[in-house]
This record gives sequence, structure tokens and C-alpha cells, in this order.
Amino acid sequence: MDKVKLKSLLVPPDTTIKQAMQRLSETSERILFVVDEKEMLLGTVTDGDIRTALINGLKFSDLVEIVMYRRFAAVKEGMLNMDQHVKTLMVQNKIEQIPVLDDEGVVVDVFLWTDLLGKGESKKPEKTFEKSVIVMAGGKGTRLEPFTRILPKPLIPIGNKPVIELIMESFYKCGFYRFIYSLNYKKEYIKLFLRENKSHYEIDWVEEDDFYGTAGSLALIKDKVTDTFFVTNCDSLLTVDYADVLRWHESKGAAMTIIGCHNEVKIPFGVLQLDNGILEGIIEKPIHDMIINTGVYVMEPVVLSYLNHNEHMNMNELIEIVSKDKKVVVYPIYGGWVDIGQWEEYKKSVEEFGGFNI
Repeated sequence: MDKVKLKSLLVPPDTTIKQAMQRLSETSERILFVVDEKEMLLGTVTDGDIRTALINGLKFSDLVEIVMYRRFAAVKEGMLNMDQHVKTLMVQNKIEQIPVLDDEGVVVDVFLWTDLLGKGESKKPEKTFEKSVIVMAGGKGTRLEPFTRILPKPLIPIGNKPVIELIMESFYKCGFYRFIYSLNYKKEYIKLFLRENKSHYEIDWVEEDDFYGTAGSLALIKDKVTDTFFVTNCDSLLTVDYADVLRWHESKGAAMTIIGCHNEVKIPFGVLQLDNGILEGIIEKPIHDMIINTGVYVMEPVVLSYLNHNEHMNMNELIEIVSKDKKVVVYPIYGGWVDIGQWEEYKKSVEEFGGFNI
């Protein structure tokens, strides 16, 4: 690994969880190495460690030294048959990165799985899943008018592809190929596109005869799914390993998993702190850390029992009802989410993927 990349993965123990999340996002890696002032390795922090920490109640301001893993796997600089030894460690410990330490315990290099097997190869055999992905594609997309007066929102282009093609590609590369669409507004346009793009996917659809809200049309799939399934809005693009989300969901024994994304809410004013009308202080332009609902979920078939045919229900209502009886958990991610249903986010997506100017 080049020295610049290596330096970007090293953080001190007083790094906050929020700062670690930002560094993981910047480096596009899934691990950071916690080191002292001499770059001696103290522990490792993965995206999974941070996810578990937040679920267990830690704050974004807490330090990574609280959650870092101290019994890390590493190899010594200059050892014989290093490549083979690293491969063995990776397979045995199910990890993708192995640090190389000198005699003082200082990090001098890091082996990545792709360094040994090439970027095109996975650390695990390719696997496909029989789970269905339900794409909620029946809404009018009023937030994207006037585009959606002509095209339905699922076919709005980002670069040279409609958004639903990008959604299907993101699931397909994680092993999911079965898609069921919930259709309504301008549905014939969408059906025409889907009929022409079945080469890699199994595609089916259900059709609303009225607008049943952001969750109501799930009642139409009751006879089509008998196992765990994903649900995604047609305007949510995520950079996430959906296979890992599925494993998380199953490990929690949940009826529903919500994929949530960290977001900063910035208040552009000075906020007054009061006590019985008396000023205690002023916080200038505070920033609040939130976990935002991305509109992508994993659900068990039991969730469908809370829905009735031809009944209007929004997703927030369904979540509230299910959470009173069943276990609902959150899978947090840190960046990698675009809501193209918002004009500003859509413009950013077009710029990122390339395309026309708006």
C-alpha cells in the first residue's frame, strides 16, 4: 500500500466516532488502525464496530478507543512466505485487511484482500439469494415536477440510465436478482422498460387501482413472497453491501430492519438556551447528528399481515404499528445515500454520474 493511503487509515485514539465515520467514507475502506503518537498499533475499528457501538447507545462524540478491537491480527515485517500467511489469516479470521508491523509494533504497511487476489475477485465465492426486492414505483413524484409530468419518477435518468436500472444493478452485484415492482402512475412506461430489461433479472409487478400510500401496496404481494424480502423506494440510491444488511437482519431476529444513514442537520442561526425565560447561553450555528430513514428496508412476511387490501397506509405508520408487536432494528450507514426525489440531491447525482445540465 502506498504511504499516502496508509497514512489515511491511521487515526489516534482520541478520534471521535463521527470523525472515524467520515474517514471511513473518505477512504472507501472498512477499517481504520488506531495508533499512538509513534504510530504503534493499539487496535482496529471497522464500520461494523461503529454500527454496533451506535446501536448500543454510544454517541457520535465518543472516542474510538472505547470501541476499538485490541486483539487484532497482524504480521511481522520481513517474515517468510508473508503472502501465504496473510491469506490464511484473512480466511481464518474473515477479515479483508492485515497490518504489517515492525519490531516496535509500528504500522509500516497494510495488506488488502484485493492486493492478493486482484480487484475483480471477491473474498468469498459468488453467491446469489432467492430473496425478492420490492421496488415501490407507483408514486407521482410531485417533488420532481415538471419532469414527472412526462416521465414517471422511476425512469428519470441519471447519466445514461434510469434510476430503477441503477437500483437493480446495485442489488444484482450483491447477489439479488428477483424484483417485484409496485406500479401505478404512468405504469405502462415502466412496464415497457422492464419487459426490455429482463436479461439479468427475474421481474414481476403488481398494480394499484388507487393510490394506497407509501406502504399500502405491499398488501398486493402477499401471495408472491414467503421469505425475507427487501423493500426500496424508487428514488433511493445506496452504496451498501445488501448481503451484509441481510446477515445483520437475520442475526438480530428482527421483523423489520431499516437502513438509516448518518446526516448532519445544520441550524444556520444562533440557538438560545432558556430556563424559565432567562437566557443561559447561545449556541452559534449548532450541528446535530441524525440517523435518517433512507427508504430501504428488510422485512419478514409477518409484516404483511398488518396490511389490508385496498387500504391506505404510509411507511411510517406501518413501522410504528409493527414496532409495537415485533422487533424493528436499524442498520446505520455513513454516507453513500442519495435521495433523487429531492431536486438538489438529483442535481448532485446527475453531476456525479454525468449527464445533462439542469
